[in-house]
Amino acid sequence: MTTSTLPIAKAITAGLRDAMRADDSVLLMGEDIGVLGGVFRVTDGLHAEFGAQRVVDTPLAEAGIVGTAVGLAVRGYRPVVEIQFDGFVYPAFNQITTQVAKMHNRTGGHLHVPMVIRIPHGGGIGAVEHHSESPEAYFAHTAGLRILAPATAQDAYWMTRQAIECEDPVILLEPKRRYWIKGDVDTDAHPAVGPWQAQVVRPGTDATVLAWGPSMPLVLEAAQAAAEEGVELEVIDARSLAPVDYPTLFASVRRTGRVLIVHEAPVLGGLGGEIAARVSEECFYHLEAPVLRVGGYHLPYPPARMEHAYLPDLDRVLDGVDRLLQH
Repeated sequence: MTTSTLPIAKAITAGLRDAMRADDSVLLMGEDIGVLGGVFRVTDGLHAEFGAQRVVDTPLAEAGIVGTAVGLAVRGYRPVVEIQFDGFVYPAFNQITTQVAKMHNRTGGHLHVPMVIRIPHGGGIGAVEHHSESPEAYFAHTAGLRILAPATAQDAYWMTRQAIECEDPVILLEPKRRYWIKGDVDTDAHPAVGPWQAQVVRPGTDATVLAWGPSMPLVLEAAQAAAEEGVELEVIDARSLAPVDYPTLFASVRRTGRVLIVHEAPVLGGLGGEIAARVSEECFYHLEAPVLRVGGYHLPYPPARMEHAYLPDLDRVLDGVDRLLQH
């Protein structure tokens, strides 16, 4: 068994490197990913190992990057596109939602688009405008896309590998403010839980808390704080946002009877609303309280000095738990 301790960012680097070594059709494309190694240094060292033909520094043109990757994918390559920051993905929105997502269906299944779009997402890094978005709901709404959101180094490594191996297009949402959180990574044995499955990371009996990506350390902290008050929260890492692993979530809800969904994206129109509706439909007779959500506000993402007031924090999560338990 090959196990090492890596930050999430370097676990992704290892996943990219191992995928490129295993398959010559895998290539990387993005702004400043070559010699510089990307703004977060996720591709650091890959240009030196694989060369400029497989680690391609592109112009500042997201629509062109993604459009070129579509052409490469249908010709047999497996391109991995880096969007430098989440807010920069919108110029490529047309390509992603009308070409990447629909090419397989449009051709009656004759063409596959096995490409990965890596997007560092979420806030909390003190960045300027357009650098702290949470766009998962836009893409989850679009049929034909798969979305993965790793929260640990182990998941970051394996989801990178599994996304590249997938025949469908995958958006990989990377929790950029958690990039340097370290964890054990076993690069030998495939994990027991598949990439499209949620995972119960802390068992509990009093309420279920569902989160993903950058919100996972927060909800685990909240669960620890609640336990000190005698409240046992069951924490689920959604991991896959398209498709959502509803059976795992439903099973938890039937055990606890209460659900809180936490994400950084605004609550209005957020993915948590769709998940809440499905839980209410399928688990109505097991619910002891309404499904509650904690997320960002319906506002443009604020300047860096104000983001602490915008993002969910420990007090807001625990307040959500208190409101659940009052019913």
